[in-house]
Amino acid sequence: MGLSSSLVPVTSALLLFCCLTAGNAAANGSGGLRLNYYSESCPRAEQIVKEQVRRLYEEHGNTAVSWLRALFHDRTVKSCDASLLLETDAATGLVSEQASPRSFGMRNFKYVGAIKSALERECPGTVSCADLLALAARDGAAMLGGPAAIPMRTGRRDATESQYGEVERYIPNHNDTVSAVLSRFAAMGLDAEAVVALLGAHSVGRVHCSNLVARMYPAVDGGIEPAYGAYLRGRCPTAEAREDTRDVAYARNDRATPMVLDNMYHKNLLKGRGLLLVDQRLASDPRTAPFVKKMAADNGYFRETIAAALVRMSENGPLTGGQGEVRRDCRFVNAK
Repeated sequence: MGLSSSLVPVTSALLLFCCLTAGNAAANGSGGLRLNYYSESCPRAEQIVKEQVRRLYEEHGNTAVSWLRALFHDRTVKSCDASLLLETDAATGLVSEQASPRSFGMRNFKYVGAIKSALERECPGTVSCADLLALAARDGAAMLGGPAAIPMRTGRRDATESQYGEVERYIPNHNDTVSAVLSRFAAMGLDAEAVVALLGAHSVGRVHCSNLVARMYPAVDGGIEPAYGAYLRGRCPTAEAREDTRDVAYARNDRATPMVLDNMYHKNLLKGRGLLLVDQRLASDPRTAPFVKKMAADNGYFRETIAAALVRMSENGPLTGGQGEVRRDCRFVNAK
């Protein structure tokens, strides 16, 4: 089936992007990655992931959002190696990255097992959990109405240890400065334009009130549109409410198209409807504000930019060749 005319510019730009980055692959630590890595060892690998992502999306729509967040958390912490998926193991002393406060609210890890099981039935011990995460995020973005033709390279291998002690240092906080966020992403080779696009993933999903009450009480943050502030106060209990209550209550990132990966996020920032403080700061910082405005005005430009940024982020220091292993169960290191 041919690509629609609306996808041709995006696809062409992404193929050019991949060709350009391939030339610098060794410098970026991604020299072992390539398109269709499993074409001989497991020809249906990418199709199986796509089928499972679609099935899970149709049964539990929020899984597609989870794959995007999982990619971000795994790739941002030192390397794209599926270390995020390792569960705490008292016998070995391994503490899961999922136990970090920065991982609060992450969901649907159990469904990773469903995708991995389908891959293992087809090609035992072949497709890494790190590649699974990259492909699931790509396909999840498409399910959410985002870019549908991202050429994701594969060939990653899996970590054999958790990076729990590093999570706080690597994952940006919801109230960070723009400078701090730009610095963190710059370490992955991502510039301000890419950051504004990637944070556009906040167009989907939700935020728990524990991350919002500081902007609501005792007074609504002056940077928030008054009507939106009133809505958020209605969604979130007061700052004196029990912590567990604030952890359960939430607000949607985008009330207009809450499950569509689009530029409504950027439009909302221009209206003072940024949910997290770090989001709203993008609209006023001179390094990021021009990109917020441009993406708010052009959804095609946003889609093209976030697609290229997802590719770059997914190739942050992967384990390749003889590094790491291909885990048979994404939750645990292979038994020796």
